[in-house]
Parts: sequence; C-alpha cells; structure tokens
Amino acid sequence: MTLLSIKGINKHFGGLHAVNNVSFDVTKGTVKALIGPNGAGKTTLFNLISGFLQADTGAVIYKDREIQRLRPYQIAAHGVARTFQHIRLFPKMTALENIMIGRHTHSRAGFIAGMLNLPFTWKEEKEIKEKSLEIMDFLGITGLADAEATSMAYGQQRIVELGRALACEPELLLLDEPAAGLNMRETNEMGRLISRIRDKGITVLIVEHDMSLVMNISDEIIVLSYGEKIADDRPIAIQKNQEVIKVYLGEENA
Repeated sequence: MTLLSIKGINKHFGGLHAVNNVSFDVTKGTVKALIGPNGAGKTTLFNLISGFLQADTGAVIYKDREIQRLRPYQIAAHGVARTFQHIRLFPKMTALENIMIGRHTHSRAGFIAGMLNLPFTWKEEKEIKEKSLEIMDFLGITGLADAEATSMAYGQQRIVELGRALACEPELLLLDEPAAGLNMRETNEMGRLISRIRDKGITVLIVEHDMSLVMNISDEIIVLSYGEKIADDRPIAIQKNQEVIKVYLGEENA
C-alpha cells in the first residue's frame, strides 16, 4: 500500500531548479532513504512534503489526499512528523517537556482552557506526560526526563528530538540526517531505533549521508542529483547502479 506519493514535484529558487520533476512512492511500513550529494535537493524535498515550502508545480499525496497546500501544523495533525538537520530543541526545557510538546498536536484543550486551568486540562496534561514517558522508555532515555536540553550530550539531544517527533503519533516519519554529528556507536544505536520504529508500523522517509546506515536499514533508496531523480530501487541495486556510482565517485573512478 502506498502511503506517500510524490508526483512531478518542482521547486525553483530564482534561477536554481532545486527539485526538478521528481516523482516517487513510499510504501506503508517501510524505510525509504533519500540520498545524493550536497545540493541535490533532499532537504528542499522534505520541506515540500512537510509544508515548510510550497511547490511550483506537482503534487504531494498522503493517504490519497493532496496535502501540498496545508500548513505544517495541519500536516503534522494528519500524521506526518519530522526532525531537522540542525537540532531544534527548546534549550531551557527538560527532555520530557520537549517530548511533551509533540503530544500537543493532539491536544483538545485550547489556549483559554489552559489559561483557566480547567479540570479536564489536568487530565489531558497527565495523559500527555504518561505517553511521553512511554516514548522515552521505548528510546531508552527515561533517565534524561528531568535533564535540561542544553545539559545533554549531542547524541542524546538527537534522540530527544526523535522522541518529540514520535510524540506526534505519526504514520509517516521524516528524518533529516538523524546521524549527523554522531559517532559510530551512536550511529549504530540510531539505526537500531529507526528499525524498531519501522517494526512498530511507522513508515520512515530518511535523508542521510552515512551510507553504511542507509544500506543497513533501508528497504528502498531514491537518489537525487542536481534536483533530479536518477535512481529508485532496493539497496543492492543502488550499490551497482553506474549512474549513482558516477555521482558519488566521479566518472573516472566509476
């Protein structure tokens, strides 16, 4: 079953064609990686899917619905969550509080009810905290619940950001370079977490430069070069694709 379908998407920035007529599908329950050299258009494509940018032409179809014109918070409410290339935690909040923010996409209490501190808001806040602690347990970071974001190691901050995205209860999770800045041990742990997330039934679309991680966890890989799709296949086929090899190693080495 196709969960996400990108159809002929285009995005210009002045004279730069950042994404050029790209189409692909993401199958429910899989990990699909989006790779390519710097400037290939990967993060731009993520921003188009998650509503931070609007495409010039083309369509983003999620669960048979066009979402291209929705705002980011509306897309998140429909079950699409993301992380960012550069960590965006709230520095003065604890790890638990940062994750709880993700749960508020499903909050029924509005601003006025929260300000008046009505009884049903207490119950909802308690549920949000309990769900957030369950996510921290799943990720193996329960011990960080009361730690302020700025006091945590970089790798721990990465996992907390992942937890905040999971708190949105996504069906589709967009991970923008989750292993960036991690050492080998942390990268391996991130790979295990992503595989466990997929095993829970959450579909993952990941942008990543660490090829070892990509090949180990991906069911399918799409390759971009200068904004264009040059390959879309299983990992073993991508490794043997001569056009992909040329993009990464140069024609002489290929």
